[in-house]
Amino acid sequence: MGVLSMKGGDGEHSYANNSEAQKSITSDAKPEVVKSVNEMIVKMDFPGCIKVADLGCSSGENTFLVMSEIVNTIITTYQQKGQNPPEIDCCLNDLPDNDFNTTFKLIPSFHEKLKMNVKGKCFVSGSPGSFYTRLFPSKSLHFVHSSFCLHWLSKVPDGLEENKKNVYLRSPCPQNLYESYLNQFKKDFSMFIRMRAEETMPNGRMALTLVGRKTLDPLSKDCFKDWSLVSDSLLDLVSEGVVKESDLESFNLPYYNPDESEVKEVIDNEGSFEINTFETIFGLLFVQNWS
Repeated sequence: MGVLSMKGGDGEHSYANNSEAQKSITSDAKPEVVKSVNEMIVKMDFPGCIKVADLGCSSGENTFLVMSEIVNTIITTYQQKGQNPPEIDCCLNDLPDNDFNTTFKLIPSFHEKLKMNVKGKCFVSGSPGSFYTRLFPSKSLHFVHSSFCLHWLSKVPDGLEENKKNVYLRSPCPQNLYESYLNQFKKDFSMFIRMRAEETMPNGRMALTLVGRKTLDPLSKDCFKDWSLVSDSLLDLVSEGVVKESDLESFNLPYYNPDESEVKEVIDNEGSFEINTFETIFGLLFVQNWS
């Protein structure tokens, strides 16, 4: 399959103009992100340079919402403790097909909105690539953030040949279909954790927010109802001759919304990070880890 990416630009149907839900999630997670940044600074004894990575940054103004909070928190914390502000390296990551150009055009306004004039000490760069691979040098990151991304898998799971009329899980379905999705999530999330462990400094922090589910039953209607509507709509388009039936039968989403226990199991089994905070808010899982 081709690589999936959010629609770029700033047009009517762009991600930049259709990401209010993601913006709201960022706002909900803000207190814990700020707390985690503060803990990281104190634990590392106010380093002279701090490197922050936002993984799965996409494009548009949302890209800089969390980064602004992180940078402002760093500057404020240093000032309150009578420390000279550090140089801050802000690394924005997404897949190579991401619209980085639209994002980079917002850098001047990002600098202008910072609480202090830290333009000369705050640097922004792009790091294209999959976050299921290594992206940064060993032990170079102080703080890692990712929001609304890790429910997207690295690829469509194997063994979905029977899932011909759906684009995702749907009840009823064979047990092996669910297991294929779960196994792919465990493999990908474990790889993500392992790569970040190699890149993050001792006492570094990581804050993750992803779509999850409250129920233990992955085939509960609430877990897949939106994708069922997509499947039904595509079936209608097949009946109208707009979409080929073979295309629908071969299409499955590289997506999985885990429950709390599945996320914790991967983190515990991988062993590189400990969980400091874990919250479930409206089906969203917020995980704050430290190395």
